[in-house]
Parts: sequence; C-alpha cells; structure tokens
Amino acid sequence: MDQYIGKLLDNRYEILELVGTGGMAKVYKARCHRLNRLVAIKILREDLSQDAEFRRRFHDESQAVAMLSHPNIVAVYDVSRSSELEYIVMELIDGITLKQYMQKKGNKLNWREALHFIIQITKALGHAHSRGIIHRDIKPHNIMVLRDGSVKVADFGIARVASGGHSTLTQEALGSVHYISPEQARGSHIDSRSDLYSAGVVLYEMITGRLPFEGDTPVSVAIQHINSIPLSPRELDTTIPEALEVITMKAMAPNPDDRYLSADEMLSDLEEFRKNPNINFDYNSAEFDPEEVPENEYTQIRPVHQSGRMIQEPRYEGGYEEEYPVQRRRDRRRYEDEEEYPPQRRSRYEDEEPVRRRGTIWPIFLAVAAVLLFVGMVVYFLWNTLFAGFFAPPQTHPVPNLVGRVYEEIKSDTELLAGFILVEGDTVTNDADPGTIIDQDPKGDKEVGENVTEIKVTISGGPEIIPMPDLSGMTYTDAAPYLRSLGLRPAVPTYENHDTIEEGFVISYTPMKDVELPPGTEVQIVVSKGPADEPFPMPELVGKTQALAESIITTSNLKRGRVDPQYDDTVEEGKVVSQYPLADAQVTEGTEVNLVISLGPDPSTQPPVIDPPVTNPTGTTKTVEVPLHGFEGSVTVRLLMDGAEVGYKIADANMDTVVSFNVTGTGTKVLSYFINGEAVGTITVNFDE
Repeated sequence: MDQYIGKLLDNRYEILELVGTGGMAKVYKARCHRLNRLVAIKILREDLSQDAEFRRRFHDESQAVAMLSHPNIVAVYDVSRSSELEYIVMELIDGITLKQYMQKKGNKLNWREALHFIIQITKALGHAHSRGIIHRDIKPHNIMVLRDGSVKVADFGIARVASGGHSTLTQEALGSVHYISPEQARGSHIDSRSDLYSAGVVLYEMITGRLPFEGDTPVSVAIQHINSIPLSPRELDTTIPEALEVITMKAMAPNPDDRYLSADEMLSDLEEFRKNPNINFDYNSAEFDPEEVPENEYTQIRPVHQSGRMIQEPRYEGGYEEEYPVQRRRDRRRYEDEEEYPPQRRSRYEDEEPVRRRGTIWPIFLAVAAVLLFVGMVVYFLWNTLFAGFFAPPQTHPVPNLVGRVYEEIKSDTELLAGFILVEGDTVTNDADPGTIIDQDPKGDKEVGENVTEIKVTISGGPEIIPMPDLSGMTYTDAAPYLRSLGLRPAVPTYENHDTIEEGFVISYTPMKDVELPPGTEVQIVVSKGPADEPFPMPELVGKTQALAESIITTSNLKRGRVDPQYDDTVEEGKVVSQYPLADAQVTEGTEVNLVISLGPDPSTQPPVIDPPVTNPTGTTKTVEVPLHGFEGSVTVRLLMDGAEVGYKIADANMDTVVSFNVTGTGTKVLSYFINGEAVGTITVNFDE
C-alpha cells in the first residue's frame, strides 16, 4: 500500500487515493478538512526532495503559479514546504487528458472541435505570459478536458523547475520531445513564443491525427524540430481550412521571430478564423522555413539523396553520433512543366512550292469543323474548371435541432453538434424545465454554408421563482403582509408555547429560507404563545354568589366562560350550582370557566306569589318599571326599598323588556333591583310628586 494513503498532511489534507504518477511526482486525491472539499495533491519524489536547491526553486515557482487565476488553468490552492516533503495542493479535475480524449476519438478531431480547444489553450497561455510565467511543457498530456467541453492547462511552472531554469534534452524532457520548440531542443534561451510553438504542435496533431515529426529516438525527433518543417496539414487532409493551416504553420515556425509575437496575437487570428473560416491571412509561406542553424552547432551535415528525399547526418560535438533521417524542405513554389512546341512554320518565302488550285471545298468544311470542335473543347474545359465554382450550388450542411434538449447534456456531444460550436445565449424565464434549450440561431434543420460554425441557444431558466425569505425575528402580523407582497400566500398560523421566543413572533416556517418557490406557494407558519404556564388547582366556586365567583375567576387569571341559569330547590337564588372545570382540577392561566347559577325553586312547582296586602297604606302608590335589557330566558326580579323587599316577580326576558311593580311610599326613595340574584341597578322615585 502507498505510504501516503490515509495520512493527514499539515493536520488538514487527508490522502484518499493515488490518481497518477509522473516523472517528478505522484498525484493523490485528498480531502481538505478545513474547507470540506476534494483536492488534488502533487507530492515530489523523495530523490528530488533531497536536493535543497531544487526544493527552493520548486517552492518559489509554485508560489508564483499559485497567483494565476484563469478558468482554463488548473488552480493551485496551496504550496507546502516542510522538512519531510514538498507538495502542491491543486484543483481536482473531473475529466481526462486531451491525449486520452484524442485517442478515444481515433487520434484526429474535427477541425471545429480542435478550434474550440486551441482557443481555450491560447487564452490560458496569454494569462500566464502576462504574469511572466512560461509553461515550457505544453502537450496534450498536460491539458485536461472536462465533462462540459472546457479545457484546463496543468503543470504551469513545473517544467521550469525540473529543468533548472533552462531547457536541455535531459531525461525528464524526453517524454515531451514531440512538442518542444527548436530553441528548447538546442538548449538556447526561450521565451513565451516557445509555448506557442508547442501549442501549434498540439493543434497540428488534433487536426491531422498525427505528430509533425516522428523518429526512433527522442534525439532524432529533436533534430527534426531544429532542421525541418513537417508536411502541411492540407497535404494530409484537404478538408482542413487553409486559414487554420496558416495559423498552425505560423505558430510552428522554426524561427521564433517568424511566429506569433504573443498568445494574444495568435488568439486574435483564431477568433477571426472562428468568425469567418474562409478568411485569408496574408502570411508569406517562406516565413515558415527552418531558421538557419549556426555552423558551430554541428560538426558535420552531409546531404545524401535517397528516394527523392534529402537525408542529413547531424553529429553533435559531444560525441553522440547517429544517423537520423530529416524530411526534405518542400519548395512551396510551383513551376509549370516545360512543353515542347512544334517548330514555327517556315516563311512562305522559303522554298515555297507552287500552289495548286483545287476545285473542292471539303478542306474548308473540315477546317471549320476542327475549329468548332476545338472551341467546344475549350468551352467544356472552362465550364468544368474555371467557371465550375461560379455556377455550382454552394456546399451546405444541416443545423441540428436542439430545441427541447438539455444544454448541459449536449454541449459536449460532438456527434450531435456535427462540428458546430455551441454558444450559450440568454437564460430566460419559461415554463420549460430549467436548462432546456427553447430557441436556437440558426434554426434546427436549416441548411447553412461552411462559414456558419456557431449555434447560439436560448436556455430556459424555469418558471418564475421567488426565493423564500427569512422570517426569523418577525411577528406574524409583519410576516403575513410581507409574504403577500412577494407573491407568496401565508397559511392560517398554528400556535405553540416557546420558552425563549416572545409571544406573537415566528417560531418556524415552511418552506425553509432560500428555497426557490413558484408564485402563490402557501407558507406554513408556527407562532409563539410564549412560555407555557405552570398548572394550578381550580378554585372552589360552588355555593358562592355569582359576583364572588366571577371575582375569583378574574383574580386567578382565568377566563369567564358561559353562565347558565338553572332552577334549583337546594341552592339559593344567585349562587353557583356547579362549575367547569371542577374544583381542584389542574388548570393554567387563561383557562375558560363555565358556571351554572341558581334561579331558586322552580315557580311551576311553587304556589303563586301574592303581593302581601297593605295595611293602612300611607303615602302615594307609583308604578316602577325594571328593565330586562341584556338578559335572556326566564329571570327572577326583586325590588328593594329601604332594605326591604317591596316586589318579586318571575318574567320571560325574551318576551318582556320591563317588569312593572306598584310601590307605595313617601318622599324620595332609591329602589334597588336584582335580576337572577345579581344587583343590577337602582331607580330613584319621588312619591310626593
């Protein structure tokens, strides 16, 4: 088992598994416990970590690369330096290398797909070069292809560390020899243009399906980079656009001065070509010839002609001597083969024989026929060559219909897109599922010319959504209108006791905060009733007057409930017959208490009440009316004067609004009246009037 798997580096990075091995380091999948995310960790080989100068250079270069921030560059999160090991923490990429991708596609890519990749690679190089960082090892093995079709360039700055700041054909560089620039192969000074050469080789390989130079040994390949130019892409595949061939060969110019001056300049040409594949770049093909190599670089170059190719035998001064085939330079000028013309007719004055006059005209007809035949052949030739392009219908190809497809699922589907580049347009509110393509330009199944390479799509963002707001700390009276203003619908709240949340404030709500909701969604809210009350025994109210019982209910923080009158032969009128809750039952503050109040004996079972006869009445007799407003059903009415009862009647409050009594007295008296045993009010009567 690997020694690092399961270890925790710097008390932060847990090594999970080995995902790759290179010449300099091993790459592991790990988890960052501080940020709870998966990362890739590159740990230097033990033999390299023993070199203090190498470690110092590695640390400094890695710190510089960590400053890069670009969507097409693998991000470096952290660089660790300790006494035991040196490692880099990087973005974990979910994808495969461009080399693996090309192998899956049969080594050759559609030129539109290759253009899509090289534009992203060039953007990454432009960003790094603007910050003074040269990659020095651009190759498909260091370029990652993600599931969404984007690419990320990896291992920036590592090649410089591995080579000690200069490029020589050391063992570490042999694996990259097919992509190195001529100046790298010679060990000369290099700059950002060396990366552009390597990018050109990558582009060449993508569109042709083969490397520009092959050889039995790495040294032989390096010599070809120095001293030869490859077959042009269109010599291998005539369907490759001329402008893309020009961009490729300019990037791969052996002389750095003939290449693009910067990644931005190369990117500009790529973008122009993307917009118009028929563009004509006015570059002189002679610029792409190999640069002249100083004589002191080689001790002998012996031209040998064999099978139409010029073979050179370079021998290094260091004594490493082998014969390596070098592709001959291809003369880009074309010459017409010489034709032999019949000698001019001799002068009619030289040795002219007498002309005999003939009487037939057949020679004239034959001459005219010959002329017409010649003219017809010329017309046929011109029609099928020079004028064929003017009248031939333009080449078109159908646009795939993408409406209704999910953008994320098809954006990397090269078979469906048939060489088109998918461009993400606007995202709009729509009833379709989010991410679904709802429109495209050009339209599906439309026939378009070769100059149309992009399909711009409009994507559904789904129906209109409303993020659920945070109702914490709000009262229900504030939350309900706020939800309505957003287009949501508050449901009838439920109430619960809560020990810490004040009464009336929101305890919880559903859906949760930030959940995306369609308009009109119902929101459930739980509102606090405050802390729960401690239970206590219900007071005894039976036998007490109604006024006293209600006073006890109020002082106990209980709630007055229903009061029902009832005839009772045993309980005095106006007193409590029964109660609910019963006495000593456990209740809490706010509990509703219902009472039954005695009306005294049932009149139907009692003899009729007859007003006592007045003996020697003195004074004046007047009629006094007692109002029954606010009462219902059968009621008892008592009228008192000077503390003595002067009237008693049972009446039906539903039928009568007042009860009349005849009272005799003198002077001014204040009469009190009781209804159902409860003192209701007083009436002042002046008997002397």
